[in-house]
Amino acid sequence: MAENLTVPTMAEMMAQGKQPEVLFWVGCAGSFDDRAKKITKAFVKILNRANVPFAVLGTEESCTGDPAKRAGNEFLFQMQAMMNIQVMNAYEVKKIVTACPHCFNTIKNEYPELGGLYEVMHHTQFLKSLLDDGRLSIEGGQFKGRRITFHDPCYLGRANNVYEAPRDLIQKLDVELVEMKRSRANGLCCGAGGAQMFKDAEPGNKEVNIERTEDALETKPDIIAAGCPFCNTMMTDGVKNKEKEASIKVMDVAELIANAQDL
Repeated sequence: MAENLTVPTMAEMMAQGKQPEVLFWVGCAGSFDDRAKKITKAFVKILNRANVPFAVLGTEESCTGDPAKRAGNEFLFQMQAMMNIQVMNAYEVKKIVTACPHCFNTIKNEYPELGGLYEVMHHTQFLKSLLDDGRLSIEGGQFKGRRITFHDPCYLGRANNVYEAPRDLIQKLDVELVEMKRSRANGLCCGAGGAQMFKDAEPGNKEVNIERTEDALETKPDIIAAGCPFCNTMMTDGVKNKEKEASIKVMDVAELIANAQDL
């Protein structure tokens, strides 16, 4: 985390006797993947701009266990989950925000039965709440009038019925939001969910991410907006596969907001 970003850890906060408003769960992609780190930085910049007291777990955060569970290793999932729950409960964490729908879905829906009871929000929901409370203002800036299509992440949309928050934020940028023919509850997976991100493709005549990218490109967008680091990777690879449209950008909703404000 360079660029003079203020990112306190829970341990530092507790040492000062402070309890942050939210724990920002960074996730594996947001911590280690070079592309997803940019999403993490963009979100942190917005939190700093909105004066949100937040903290991260830092080295105490480990994988939520989502890939292990989806790949069928329930034992490994429970071990990973219990470790995280012990750490978070020791810090008396109440509210969690994350930019990864996989982390969001797992902590929200699968941690409670293991003793992890938290209010969990996707970063687009949290940013929408900051907007509604007047703590954050969003301007169109460089994106005014641009055509943007939003790809629904499976674990945000179909698994948790969160469709409006990301769209509301995008529309605040004074852009033209164009919907793909398969969107919302009918959205098509980017091809990375269910631990598919970490395995080779299966036999077939077309990759799922190419099919999904073609859905997006049919809308003739200037930018494809995403709300998930896995989707971001898959859609970016899909765009690179197309010579004509290779210049179209894939950006997270947080990046759109941070860039529009020149944060």
